Amino acid sequence: VSSAVPKEAEVRNLSGWRFLAQPPAGEGHALRIRLQGALLLRTSVIRPAQVSAFLQDRPTPGWCGTQQIHLSPTRHSGSKAASLHWTSERVVSVLLLGLLPAAYLNPCSAMDYSLAAALTLHSHWGLGQVVTDYVRGDALQKASQTGLLALSALTFAGLCYFNYHDVGICKAVAMLWKL
Repeated sequence: VSSAVPKEAEVRNLSGWRFLAQPPAGEGHALRIRLQGALLLRTSVIRPAQVSAFLQDRPTPGWCGTQQIHLSPTRHSGSKAASLHWTSERVVSVLLLGLLPAAYLNPCSAMDYSLAAALTLHSHWGLGQVVTDYVRGDALQKASQTGLLALSALTFAGLCYFNYHDVGICKAVAMLWKL
């Protein structure tokens, strides 16, 4: 009875992931297992694998021979504007962490308008990411972005109107807390 390992065999675990077990170039070494990540061919536990040329094991550049996965579109990956936008989002988020307690400790019109601007900008960028991630189709995405821009402009105008003609954001929140 021969105990030789076949050149390439398909092995499945109980969750249905497909692995390709391949012996290394020299004999007497442990098998190298490569995850294929497909839920295909659930009929047998071990059988010879038919692998297309596309899926065959090729050396790939990267750290420790692993392939790099890029989830963002390549057209935006090297953009200076995208990097500046990401940095601006983080700066506004950190400013809000300091601005909210400062507005509680020192309620004034400067804090009210700063809160109006920062909260509107923060929510606009957050909802913009939701639109980008979940709205499909060019026309629908443009309409959603336009609607979001209009909503953000109306929100900022409404908060400024509230700050000018009423008590302001800081005192309004303090009045709600007194209830």
